[in-house]
Amino acid sequence: MKKSTPKYILISQEIIQKIETGELAPGDKIPSENELIKTYEISNTTARKSLLEIELKGWASRIKGKGTFVLNRSEDKQFTRMLGSFHAIKESFSDNLVKEGLHPKNTILEKTVLEDGISSNINNKHFIIKGPVLKIHRLRYGNDLLLKDETRYISLELCPKINMHDLDTAFIKIFEDHYNLNITNVERSLSTTVLNPNDSSNYFETEIPMATFILDGVVISEGSKVVEIEKSFYRGDKYKFSITAKPQLAH
Repeated sequence: MKKSTPKYILISQEIIQKIETGELAPGDKIPSENELIKTYEISNTTARKSLLEIELKGWASRIKGKGTFVLNRSEDKQFTRMLGSFHAIKESFSDNLVKEGLHPKNTILEKTVLEDGISSNINNKHFIIKGPVLKIHRLRYGNDLLLKDETRYISLELCPKINMHDLDTAFIKIFEDHYNLNITNVERSLSTTVLNPNDSSNYFETEIPMATFILDGVVISEGSKVVEIEKSFYRGDKYKFSITAKPQLAH
């Protein structure tokens, strides 16, 4: 008599199939033990074994206290980032890398206060942060590979002593949780450029010209106050951007 396949194997195969088809993408959270128990009406032991099976097969990794996340197993190791999703903006760069199985590292090139403030043109609109402004220029790595050259400008009038906080946390969470700012709008634009190896502004250390994405962004709080301006460069060979939009309900 043929032995039936254990329930935990069937569940793990079903979840792996969702990963293979793209329904669950790298960095996405896999259903928790409690969610599996509720969905499949199984014991906590079976749920735990299902998640462990997915881990052992190399499809996901468990992060203590946060859950189990899909690893990036694509050959080109490209990372997909969302534009237009407020939820995605509230996830930190480092946390996203950890979820995808990489080890994040930051190198701070500059951390200064600009007394005269800063301005930027984004989506054909001019935005200004009056001084003092905290400027943070840092290089952001995953497994020792430079992925993002990031510069952020933050209003010290709205966020005094923000440099005292853990800046690996998503800045929007700091704005909301520590400074009680009501974020009403986030505008971002995406463009491209080619960085040559001998460009003084090229920190990616490539031996040939490299296409990069330029992400310009601004964070606005209640009262049309500009909290943050960002200008970041992403490796073009490692990133792709997905756009999501929710239509407004007609009244």
